[in-house]
Amino acid sequence: MQPTPDFSASSMAKSLLRRSRQGALATLMVNSGDPYCSLVNVSANPDAAPLLLISRLAIHTQNILADSRVSLMLDERVTGDPLEGARIMVAGRAEELSGEAAALARRRYLAAHPSAEGFADFKDFAFFRIAPSGLHLVAGFGRIVDLEPAKFLTDLSDAAGLLEAEASAVEHMNQDHLEAMNLYATRLLGSDAGDWRCTGCDPEGMDLQADNRTLRLEFPERVRTGAELRQMLVRLAGEARAKQ
Repeated sequence: MQPTPDFSASSMAKSLLRRSRQGALATLMVNSGDPYCSLVNVSANPDAAPLLLISRLAIHTQNILADSRVSLMLDERVTGDPLEGARIMVAGRAEELSGEAAALARRRYLAAHPSAEGFADFKDFAFFRIAPSGLHLVAGFGRIVDLEPAKFLTDLSDAAGLLEAEASAVEHMNQDHLEAMNLYATRLLGSDAGDWRCTGCDPEGMDLQADNRTLRLEFPERVRTGAELRQMLVRLAGEARAKQ
């Protein structure tokens, strides 16, 4: 089916990748190759690729270490009939992270799942990034689309300055600008008030979370450095305050 003219498959896919916190992970059983599915918590890398924190004692991790091919189902978690909401299936390979990549994954994952801090450093746990090979989106009648990675992953090639500044920017926003994030959520995104906090920034937007609610604040223009991020957040805060 072809998407309707007013529908952006890329935007929907990117939003689900950024906002999802749980998903169904499919792996291949060691030896038999039979399909195996499990529920996992997820967060997003700066490029929107899914991040996992999983134990080597778990069957799905043992499967991944033997054959890294996986698929991950994420959905909108709408009330009522879940089939009425959008969902995506991301296919790819799960790669164990180390060094700086693991440190980045740890920071972003714990921002989304703070309760995981109690076991994130256990020796049997490790962070994995799903390197996508493709994505299948189902978002209703006329909205079933297959996407290549370039259509749903965020290009980071010109954003080294932003990535370097992200950790301090997130900490600064959560310590000193909770009012601004509440304004983003309520006046720009139409959500209810809450303890909205920043869980991550990337060239295309900011991720917000309050309890089990998540939002995606899209930037009107791409940002590439810490200075551009600050200017954008000040600008959006001004727009939010001016909006009644």
